[in-house]
Amino acid sequence: MQRFTQCKKSLLIILIAGMVSFSAVPAAVQAIGIGDLLKVGGVGFVVDRLAGPLNNFINGLMVKSNAGTSFATKVVPIVSAGSQGHVGAAQVTGSQELVDRTQAVLQLEGDFSGLRVKGLIPIDSKNPLSFSRVQGVGVSAIIDINL
Repeated sequence: MQRFTQCKKSLLIILIAGMVSFSAVPAAVQAIGIGDLLKVGGVGFVVDRLAGPLNNFINGLMVKSNAGTSFATKVVPIVSAGSQGHVGAAQVTGSQELVDRTQAVLQLEGDFSGLRVKGLIPIDSKNPLSFSRVQGVGVSAIIDINL
């Protein structure tokens, strides 16, 4: 938990430094979503830095709830179709070979009669524009990162 707090502090410092460096950028350029860019970059940073500890925490949480698994697990970024940014993180589970192949979870969103639907697909790339689905791997947890 202390490591997580240190990483959040580091992320905050990076985000503040980024905002200060972007303050000289003209307003027209800022309108394209600099805050969104910082959030996407921040999510990628947090996922890369905390993937191992998050995975261990989730596994412990599952065991405490009598929902543990004997399969391999790993925390990977969630990428959204239509952009190349990270939008969150997920734990995937399956055989060790297939989990090792999984690099991200692709998030697809749609609307079904007023209901918001999200599809989560384990993929072999962090690029949502060029990937293959990893069959035999499931998503076992979603990690919300509140920036």
